[in-house]
Amino acid sequence: MASPRLETYCCPNRDAATQLVLSFQPDVFCGVCIGSASISVLLTILQLLPKKGQSPRKMPKASSSSTILLLISVCDILGGLGIIFRSSVWLGFPGFIANISVVNRTDLWPSAFCVGSAMWIQLLYSAGFWWLFCYAVDSYLVVRRSAGLSTIVLYHMMTWGLAVMLCVEGVALLYYPSLSSCEDGLEHAVPHYITTYAPLLLVLVVNPILFRRTVSAVASLLKGRQGIYTENERRLGTEIQIRFFKIMLVFIICWSSNIINESLLFYLEMQPDINEMPLKNIRSAALITWIIMGILNPMQGFLFTLAFYGWTGWRVDLKWQKREIPWESMSSSTVGENAYPSPVNYQSNIHDSKKISTTDSQQTDEAISMLSEGNTSGDDRVNRSSPIYQGW
Repeated sequence: MASPRLETYCCPNRDAATQLVLSFQPDVFCGVCIGSASISVLLTILQLLPKKGQSPRKMPKASSSSTILLLISVCDILGGLGIIFRSSVWLGFPGFIANISVVNRTDLWPSAFCVGSAMWIQLLYSAGFWWLFCYAVDSYLVVRRSAGLSTIVLYHMMTWGLAVMLCVEGVALLYYPSLSSCEDGLEHAVPHYITTYAPLLLVLVVNPILFRRTVSAVASLLKGRQGIYTENERRLGTEIQIRFFKIMLVFIICWSSNIINESLLFYLEMQPDINEMPLKNIRSAALITWIIMGILNPMQGFLFTLAFYGWTGWRVDLKWQKREIPWESMSSSTVGENAYPSPVNYQSNIHDSKKISTTDSQQTDEAISMLSEGNTSGDDRVNRSSPIYQGW
């Protein structure tokens, strides 16, 4: 799983709270991490592979939203592979990892592995947080018609730039002045924890606000498109709202245990002796949430694919042919084939040109389809029944 405690463990003079959780049933913990990460990686890849029985369609133009969803899954897969590799080494070579505790050691490979594997996992999951934030921003901008596929370059720069910068800065402050002689005390580790949990808290706080504003904008867009708000438009808006709710629900389930665990461990660190009897319940709660983190953190990848695309089935089609991929819009081709003038126009002169009306209609359809793309069950049913996706 992804926790800043893993980087703290690389210091020989680690704090007592970190020693507590990482020395508690290490074999069981590593086995739990390997099992959870392996299941998540395999099922995530299965979800993304093309399936048999899907009728080949004309490949629609990719959108920034679909690209972001794919990149989130890629970050989860690579992060899960890092968890599997790190836990396998810890489980298979306990003597190799034990050398990290030696202060005046000459073998730097254990520390290099400890730091490298922890940074790999932390960087990829942090990038996944930033991509999820970009998805919320992009969804809102798409409805406002202020985003497009070209903005993906800006998202790449922001996501990878901030993820690398915060990760390197936090680790540099943690291992000052050197890895073999990290500073004692809680103060030097606080910046590392802040840089680690900043993107997580950003998603928890800002994404629900952006999703709510997007849903409100979608309702206004649908009303303006027809002039009325029919049952079909209401159902489409509900589908988009449920999709956003599923995304945030998965995120809260997978990462709330990290916040609880970190709060408990920080409380223990501030005590003179964490082994005192009055702190027994807090120690037990910290150890329980530590194991829960090992289960839920790696499962984020698979649970996100369920929130993004729904269950895509077991029948994999390995014949690579030009067809619609699961995360693309189910209705983009319909929009392209059935261009039509809009009966409601916000321009001052609605009779200037039928071409302008048609372009505005297509932009509205594309904005809605980007938000509802990827769902091969409910969204497809709603999209096809709605007048927005039929010719006038």
